[in-house]
Amino acid sequence: MSKWYPKNGRVIFHVDMNSFYASVEMAFDPKLKGKPLAIAGNPEERRGIVVTSSYEARKFGVKTTMPVGEARRLCPELMVMRPNFERYRTASKEMFKILADVTSLVQPVSIDEGYMDITNCSSQGSPPEIAERIQQRIADELDLPCSIGIAPNKFLAKMASDMKKPMGITILRKRDLQNKLWPLPIEEMYGVGDKTAEKLRRIKVETIGDLAVHPVLELKRLLGINGERLQNRANGYDQRPVDPDAVHEFKSIGTSTTLPEDTTDDQEVRSVLRKLTHKVEARMKNKKVLAQNVQLMIRYHDRKTVTRSRQLKEFIQSAEDLFQVSLQLFDEHWNQEPIRLLGITAQDLAEKSEITQQLDLFNYEQYASKEKLYKAIDDLTEKYGSNPFQPLSAPQNNTVTTSFQKDFLDDFKK
Repeated sequence: MSKWYPKNGRVIFHVDMNSFYASVEMAFDPKLKGKPLAIAGNPEERRGIVVTSSYEARKFGVKTTMPVGEARRLCPELMVMRPNFERYRTASKEMFKILADVTSLVQPVSIDEGYMDITNCSSQGSPPEIAERIQQRIADELDLPCSIGIAPNKFLAKMASDMKKPMGITILRKRDLQNKLWPLPIEEMYGVGDKTAEKLRRIKVETIGDLAVHPVLELKRLLGINGERLQNRANGYDQRPVDPDAVHEFKSIGTSTTLPEDTTDDQEVRSVLRKLTHKVEARMKNKKVLAQNVQLMIRYHDRKTVTRSRQLKEFIQSAEDLFQVSLQLFDEHWNQEPIRLLGITAQDLAEKSEITQQLDLFNYEQYASKEKLYKAIDDLTEKYGSNPFQPLSAPQNNTVTTSFQKDFLDDFKK
């Protein structure tokens, strides 16, 4: 057993659920199994986006972020369903319970993947044996497939879990890098996006192996400190611990929407911004945080994307405050071209309980004059269970919508 559990090393798992949303729907309705299935936000609209798809659909070229219309052209038999977030949230919570039965060192990183540190689990068997039991339990109890990467650190475990899907178990040691990792194209490396890959190819970095041996000074000139970090990862170095407490950390709260049609209509833009700010406000209240920075994202008809942000003197939370800052950013930076997507993100977050409003000579009178009104609203809210003075511009749908991949962790940490 000592060969599996080195004295000075770690044994890390990366557990990655396969085609998670589609697999959950198939577990819920077995008639869907074996069918080409896609989950999309707006399946009725040609421009709705595929969130995930089954492996049967992927054989036809259906991919995540692909427009529904294009997916249906590639796969005429494609079945398209709206996402059922509560169903996925429940399945995710049960999956992480299974992982927690093995070790307390579990770090969820999204709804369908997480890391485990099993360094001190030698009494439960070898790492492959533990991985097989986890995989089998998830399949037997939840009827869901997963892949597991086994490695001495988080980066290599993540790369390993991607090497065999679905239902794969892959071991990736540092001595395996030259044969298993380095031949892979640079864009397949975790942490390298399309733009970074494009930059690296300009300096003849075509594979992960090329990155591992490239002069570090040139990488730092091209990518800054991230260039050196990526090279370390390519050589198998990653000291990040599996941190269960990381589930409590979040740096921003944002949401975005793709418009039904590209638009230059100022009134339509204002309406979309208002809806987005109400969603952000609801999530901020749910997490009990305030923001001191607001970022606006504009994606144009040609997919060119710009982001602009504003640092504020005071912390804010209300949809109206978020809307006013977002609108100012929009008015200042819109180039008058048709808009495809808008997004708003609240940043520089702080817990509401830790923030004390600093009332100075100029804003004290403003707050004091409304104190009785605020108290009356609070009293009525407590009596009737909801705020009876919702602004007319607020969405009438009382369902709190969320950025699901970020917010599902709330369930896990309770």
